[in-house]
Amino acid sequence: MSTRKGLFLLAWVFFVHLAGLYLYTRGFLLTRLALSERTTCADGSCTLAPTHRRAIVLIIDALRFDFVSPDPPQPVSPYHHNVLTVASDMTTAHPGHSFLFDSFADPPTTTSQRIKGLTTGSLPTFIDMGANFGSASVAEDTLISQLQDAGKKVAFMGDDTWTTVFTDVFSPEMCFPYESFNVEDLHTVDEGVVRHLFPLMSNASAQWDVIIGHFLGVDHVGHRVGPDHPKMHAKLTQMDDVLRRVVREMEDDTLLVVLGDHGMDRRGDHGGDGVLETSAALWIYSKTPLLLGHNSAPVSLLPTRLFPGANVPHRSVQQIDLVPSLALLLGIPIPYNNLGTVIPELFGRSGQLERALELNTKQVKQYLDTYRASASGGELDGAWGDLQERWAAVRNTQGDETQWIAMEAYTRFALAVCRELWAQFNVTLIGLGLTVLVTGTVASVALFAKLGELKDDWVDWAAKTRWLCVRGMAAGSALGVIAYIPLRPFMKGVDAVHCILFGAPLVSSLVIIATARPKASSLRPSSSHILLILHALAFASNSFTIWEDRIITYLLISSVVPSVLAGFSAPTARLRYRILGFSALFAFCVRAMAASTVCREEQHPYCHVTFFASSSLPEPPLLVLLLAVPTALGLPFIIRRFLQVSKSDNGVAEIVLPLLLPVVFLQGAAHWIAEWLDTAEVLGPEWHWVLRTGRTLMAQGAMGSTVLFGLFVWWYHPLCLSVSAKKQAGADSAGGEAKTKTQVTILGFGNAFGASYLVLWCGILGIVYTVMQLTGQLVLALAAIAVLAHVEVVDSVRDVRALEAAFASKTPSAALDADGRPTPAVRFAEILPLALLSLHTFYATGHQSAVASIQWKAAFVLTPTLNFGWSLVTVVLNTLGPQFLLALAVPLVALWNVEPLPHPAADVFVTGGAVRAALGMMLYHSLLLLGSAASSAWLRRHLMVWKVFAPRFMNAAVTMIAVDVAVLLGVGVGVGRITAQAAKLFGGMGQQQSSDNAQRPESKK
Repeated sequence: MSTRKGLFLLAWVFFVHLAGLYLYTRGFLLTRLALSERTTCADGSCTLAPTHRRAIVLIIDALRFDFVSPDPPQPVSPYHHNVLTVASDMTTAHPGHSFLFDSFADPPTTTSQRIKGLTTGSLPTFIDMGANFGSASVAEDTLISQLQDAGKKVAFMGDDTWTTVFTDVFSPEMCFPYESFNVEDLHTVDEGVVRHLFPLMSNASAQWDVIIGHFLGVDHVGHRVGPDHPKMHAKLTQMDDVLRRVVREMEDDTLLVVLGDHGMDRRGDHGGDGVLETSAALWIYSKTPLLLGHNSAPVSLLPTRLFPGANVPHRSVQQIDLVPSLALLLGIPIPYNNLGTVIPELFGRSGQLERALELNTKQVKQYLDTYRASASGGELDGAWGDLQERWAAVRNTQGDETQWIAMEAYTRFALAVCRELWAQFNVTLIGLGLTVLVTGTVASVALFAKLGELKDDWVDWAAKTRWLCVRGMAAGSALGVIAYIPLRPFMKGVDAVHCILFGAPLVSSLVIIATARPKASSLRPSSSHILLILHALAFASNSFTIWEDRIITYLLISSVVPSVLAGFSAPTARLRYRILGFSALFAFCVRAMAASTVCREEQHPYCHVTFFASSSLPEPPLLVLLLAVPTALGLPFIIRRFLQVSKSDNGVAEIVLPLLLPVVFLQGAAHWIAEWLDTAEVLGPEWHWVLRTGRTLMAQGAMGSTVLFGLFVWWYHPLCLSVSAKKQAGADSAGGEAKTKTQVTILGFGNAFGASYLVLWCGILGIVYTVMQLTGQLVLALAAIAVLAHVEVVDSVRDVRALEAAFASKTPSAALDADGRPTPAVRFAEILPLALLSLHTFYATGHQSAVASIQWKAAFVLTPTLNFGWSLVTVVLNTLGPQFLLALAVPLVALWNVEPLPHPAADVFVTGGAVRAALGMMLYHSLLLLGSAASSAWLRRHLMVWKVFAPRFMNAAVTMIAVDVAVLLGVGVGVGRITAQAAKLFGGMGQQQSSDNAQRPESKK
């Protein structure tokens, strides 16, 4: 019963977090308005005469500019130095026929968004990144739809994302899609493209006008082994051979376009806005000399960019510039929503460049006018005057070069305006979300402080508060609807649902604040509060946010200082040695974990990758490979040693710790060792299917045995106790007949709650351990030891405080309970290290608050190919597992070394402590979320908002959800099950002892 009441309070806090997050994100992460209009002109007045009858568009996914650059950056890897040579060779040998560009791909650099950009000429938004894994059909005017309207047939082969974005568009007899997300497969898609591309090119009777081929091998090699691996050399060489053959076999009236949809970072990943991710190669080739030389256009129309590490600047374009250029070269209208500018070099006939720029400028002007007249047109108010001024300059200029420059300036300014425009925010919703988060956080502080003041009466108080919360939510919902009716005209983008989700948590939070009213002494500031405030304020600085992984290390070490000071002043040598020893162990684990790093782009050159073998080789370091198996075998032994101190390594612990856990950890380590052997081809490529099948089975065995065996056994027998009874003969006190007494001995009694919960936690650890790469597994092992060291420190410091209170009290027995054990409330300072440790573990397991740090290899832990259900689960576990696991551990602070007897209401005390501990963990992360959200909102026009502040807010949001779910499961399932079983066991035992005149169970600790 007490568990359910405490669980309601935690669930209510979770609801407040979700409501605040929903409102805030609806205002902060907006999507742009997509216009459905199409460019049409029956008389051909909106296009040019085609220069080419056909076109072949080949996308080499993640083809970075330096892979084909004639002047590669220095230093270069020996594996990809000019291995794709055809583009640079043809550009040098055939000027006027071939052009090589460094094209800028707008972030987020995910394939689905780039396909949409390459066909519409428009821009994505930050939130569109999530659509990469569930691509919806494009609703805007596109090159594909314009080709279809012109009666042209489009053939397609390769990445099946195209068939998701463009349904029922490609000719069925010329459409050959292949699965795109199986990064383990380096060749199937590429071989499929080649298999269908050349027969189609050589078939004179084939009715195609445009061929689109999307190769995936380069991208998959980058994700799997990085850009500096020999496999990248082999894959780029293969692509080079394919392109040379295409050049040989293509007809004179065919235009060849080869490009990367995006680039890749130093590790081979993409998705963010780093310079290597947004720099993609673009090569355009024609056998007929219809292209314009570099000197035939004003220099201002031919901008250059210096690729990182290069010595010479290269011609640079926007990737979406391909859209209007390709449309006009093929004689079709420019798509309606296009914001790209035609590439001058591609229009070499007399008067063609001027006409192309004119059509391009009019199309952009028409689009802006339509957008201005739409429901979202007010977004253009701030820039409309400048846009009109530049349009007037276009109309008033005379002469070729002057007018060309004016037209190009107009389209480029329109692009810049829209880039900023689609970072627009609904300040009203942001304000509503922040208000909910602030009031909810204040209410959580009040709840935490109030629970620290209450003792056995906390259950009654929680029951009363529950009904006040329910009434507050009902009243707030009603008030939200009532307020929405008169305020609707003044709140743009706010509907009735938003008002309900604002009113319900707001009013219920105010009710909690008004009814809890903790004492002033409970709100006294301490060093732990200072650390939390500093952490939350750090998000106001982009530099502090970028280096948060290093800052957390110092905060964690600082959080140990109060315990160390308590250790020095401990009244007994035993407590002094325990506190100082376990504090040193905790600090050692923290520092050792900090040795594992993955660098985000902004940290270079002051950061060096240690999580992998190098920044561009995503393989485990040699030391990690050597420690993988010893760690898997040693960690269960260390955990059991902690339990042996209190003799609580009995019951279910005797099964899980020495038998199940080593097998699970070994299987998890073996999976990733096999993955390394397969990736590096240590045993040769002929072992691929053996290793692939073997590691899949090992991962499935590890997770399956944990869930089906470990957690199943724990559910039915959660207590780590060994109970034995011994009958003893004794004389009657009156000298009468002797009576038999029963001596009951319970091993593990002193840590009955903590040990049982730890076994459950170890089961979840086994699941997360399996999806972590080898370095991450070592980090998780250190984190587990740090957790145990911390709870031992907390337990010993409580003993010190209890003894000090007893010595200072006139009635020492009043400071202790009936068994001589302290019963203090859980303190926030005891939660702080675990809250910090959760984020420290997140960073140390190879993650950062950046899209590029997502470890996509985890998607293939349980299945050899992509399975959206299981792949999503394993990627989420890999990314959020550290936060979830450490939040799940927080009830140990309340349960560790707490006996179920003789306290008359032990389950109430234990549950109350666990609820307060869980609330403390939620409170820490909610303040971080509030700090990140407030900083992102305040700095929403900052240059680094989408690179630094918005990703950190998204990380804080998903972490908050993971933490809330973890503590709800920990208290509701873990603590609830353990206290119920303890009450059942010891309640029945107490009745038996009463009937047998038995002695009180002996505590062994």
